[in-house]
Amino acid sequence: MKRFWSNYKSTVILLGAVVLGAIVGAIWGAGAAVLKPFGTLFLNLMLVIIVPLIFTTIALSIAKMQQPKRLGKILGSIVAVIVITSLVAVLAGVFATLPVHLVKPSDGEQIRQELVSETANSAAKGSNEDNKDASILDRTVSALTVDDFSSLLSRSNLIALVIFALMFGVSMQMVGEKAAPLVRVLDGLNETIMNFIKLIMYYAPIGLGCYMASLVGTFGGEIAVGYARTFLVYLVVALLYFFIVYSIYALIAGGKHGFLQFWRYVLPAAVTALATCSSAASIPVNIDCAKKMGVSDDVAETMIPLGTNLHKDGSIIGSVFKVLFLAALFGVEVHTASGMMKVLMVSLVATLLVTAVPIGGGTISEMMILTMMGFPVASLPILTVIATIIDSPATLLNVVGNTSSTLLTARLVDGKHWMKMQSQSKMK
Repeated sequence: MKRFWSNYKSTVILLGAVVLGAIVGAIWGAGAAVLKPFGTLFLNLMLVIIVPLIFTTIALSIAKMQQPKRLGKILGSIVAVIVITSLVAVLAGVFATLPVHLVKPSDGEQIRQELVSETANSAAKGSNEDNKDASILDRTVSALTVDDFSSLLSRSNLIALVIFALMFGVSMQMVGEKAAPLVRVLDGLNETIMNFIKLIMYYAPIGLGCYMASLVGTFGGEIAVGYARTFLVYLVVALLYFFIVYSIYALIAGGKHGFLQFWRYVLPAAVTALATCSSAASIPVNIDCAKKMGVSDDVAETMIPLGTNLHKDGSIIGSVFKVLFLAALFGVEVHTASGMMKVLMVSLVATLLVTAVPIGGGTISEMMILTMMGFPVASLPILTVIATIIDSPATLLNVVGNTSSTLLTARLVDGKHWMKMQSQSKMK
């Protein structure tokens, strides 16, 4: 019992706080919104540290590599894992959703009327003005780069920050011994950031509990039938994917031991994802969980920040739901071979070519869905509602999908016996 408490104490406390928060929200209702600032305080503390954390972990892990050739192997393995697991996610979303009518075409008029409001029209107009003239290449360049150094300090440009950190780390490798003082500075900064995160986590149970109470109290059961059906179907798919697919990935990566290590240490990342609905806020916890599973520092500190932006199982499956929701709403046939291929391609492109955005984001991705599927821009609020109601389980899959993918990456980089090698390395 003592060993169990030692291993799972923080997880149990976090889970208890989240459950208590959900109960308070359900009983108190809309009044629970008064607790939101306490949750926002925790979220802000986590988000404010993301930019320096990503920069130092990625740049430092590359600069400190004893074998520079290993970087190419890591990045190549990450790309392979992201592509394969993303295809698995989109296929799972399509085959799980096609047999289900998320919304009846007869309900279309009612739902459209419900969503027509001044705020929705304003949001659609703004997104249209920003994106109507931008090609896919333009959007890709905008996601990968920024035109001013100060823009790298914004969470809105995480992909650009990741690329900058990668190039900075490679540059330090090229400099060699002359860059040693800079490496030491970044090493000290990274250790300071990690301890800053430890301080934040002392407040986590209070922050997460209040955040969950506010979330449950605000949204409650006020969801239209079509949205409720979408949420329930997505929740079932997400849970099955969470337990079955990620278990398979863990078994492929490390066999029985990999399976046991994955489920032993993944819960803190899963709880943080559910409570904050932010992949970015989960990065520190996720990196720590991956390391405890036996993943090497360079793989964990490269894959998880990259995966947070480029690898999103939950968002990909969510994109499938958005496409099929609108297809049912407007009576578009997608059950043919060409229709299914279009759903697959749109869902992948709309998810992989946009920057990860914390709570309330995803507008660019949704505009890409509307454009590529030929749906009216006025449908944007429909996708915004769907994104909101599936946000929590989608973030769970995004975060834990990165954890399991990190195991697969470690398997490709360090070979079949990577877990044994890491255990021996830590014992020395």
